[in-house]
Amino acid sequence: MIARIWQGRTRPGMGKPYFKYLQETGLKEYKATEGFKDVLVLTREFGDETEYVLITLWEDMQAVRRFAGSEPERAVYYPDDEVYFPKEELKPQVRHYDVGNQ
Repeated sequence: MIARIWQGRTRPGMGKPYFKYLQETGLKEYKATEGFKDVLVLTREFGDETEYVLITLWEDMQAVRRFAGSEPERAVYYPDDEVYFPKEELKPQVRHYDVGNQ
């Protein structure tokens, strides 16, 4: 199993509106992708900004590629993400980790 991790901090006051947008975009697309297992949406408040950490769990890297495309290390963004996040928070990379007992 693979964990894919992305994080970013919203613009002031955009934490709750972003969650609604996330449900309509990323969360919906994750669930529709073959090999998707689960998602954790972690949030932490910093004054009027909200930090998001998304941990998605995937069957394998092939499942990640079905979602992310041929460059799975690149973050997937949606058209209105810049409304919710400053450009510098829309980092181009995500991290992947093997999940399991070793």
